Amino acid sequence: MKIKKDHTILGVKINNLSKSDILKRISFFLDEKKFHQIATINPEFLLEAQKNLCFRIILNNCALNVVDGFGIGCAFLRYGSHLKSRIAGADLMMEILKMANARGLGVFLAVNKDGLSRFEEVRSAILKIYPKLVIKGANFEKKVVCCMLYSTCPVLLCNFGAPYQEVFLDSQKDARIQLAMGVGGSFDFLTGKIKRAPAWMRQIGLEWLWRIFQAQQWKYKKDRLKRIWKAVIVFPIKIILCNEK
Repeated sequence: MKIKKDHTILGVKINNLSKSDILKRISFFLDEKKFHQIATINPEFLLEAQKNLCFRIILNNCALNVVDGFGIGCAFLRYGSHLKSRIAGADLMMEILKMANARGLGVFLAVNKDGLSRFEEVRSAILKIYPKLVIKGANFEKKVVCCMLYSTCPVLLCNFGAPYQEVFLDSQKDARIQLAMGVGGSFDFLTGKIKRAPAWMRQIGLEWLWRIFQAQQWKYKKDRLKRIWKAVIVFPIKIILCNEK
């Protein structure tokens, strides 16, 4: 099923689809015996893609690029367009798990061994929701991006963070995987290591403010502050100054 490149922002394609159309596409991916990679695009992705050609090529070759970050919607307005939907990666991950469970498809979790949540914790959290779901996986070093999983699970979820997770997923094209998606910090929401911002804050783009005040070790807090700076300050300036999509 071909998906039109609706928009291109800072050299990266964005599929501007409604939530129902996005879920229909994903349902189709799970029924088609071929590799499909999904990326949840936020401002940090677009900034990284400006300096990382490999990352930009991978994003533009994804089967589906869904808008995650609030700032992307603002960029659409800057260029005279309207964003049809924005879906947080954590919410999209739960939709995928729901579909996989309904189809009886196994899920492989590639978990960052240096992250807050371990594979065993994420697996346990998912099984509390879907007790019969087949879940396999392991803890990985996120910078080791060339290992092939040879997994029999059709669904692959990875939380290495961009661009590592996208590079890793792209390397799995020859494996028996039908759908692969990077989920960033979504595993930590599942395990309760990090609490999500209230819905009203997420809707108006203030999730970054909520995360500033979350209790975390300094190494994680420092990384979060760098990401917030890029998303809230650097990206808007880039969009304002850039005249091309």
